[in-house]
Amino acid sequence: MTDRIIGTMRRIDDRLGAVRVEDLYDTGIDDLWSALTRPERLARWIAVVEGDLRLGGTFHARFTSEWEGPMRVETCEEPHRLLLTGLEDGTQVEATLTAEGARTRLVVEERGLPVDKLHFYGAGWQVHLEDLGHLLAGEGSEWKPRWQALTPAYEALEVA
Repeated sequence: MTDRIIGTMRRIDDRLGAVRVEDLYDTGIDDLWSALTRPERLARWIAVVEGDLRLGGTFHARFTSEWEGPMRVETCEEPHRLLLTGLEDGTQVEATLTAEGARTRLVVEERGLPVDKLHFYGAGWQVHLEDLGHLLAGEGSEWKPRWQALTPAYEALEVA
């Protein structure tokens, strides 16, 4: 595993911030969209989800990172953009997909996170995107050891 950092962190205000990660995948946009929206595929790389996954619907997510809670689908523009809101904390997770030839770029930004904990979220989102790459390659991964290895690198990054 490389020490490549694919994320950035920024302040929204004195209390809250955002984490942004992006990567390029060797798959078409429709396949990547499916990996982000189909429950059976989501469960293999990021979260078990149960509920109404349609626009305006609410669902419960249990992430490999151990966070769990209710979320709502705010925007669903297949196969380019998905926006989710955490119903307990108001955080927002936005995923944007862009075709680049036969490959697809995925950008994920989570907003409304505590500034003093951004490095934990940055490392976490990087591991989630790495796990997506493992899924697409037919490989497995172990989330927690990789997160523990990446957290110091994110802690050393400057928050813009």
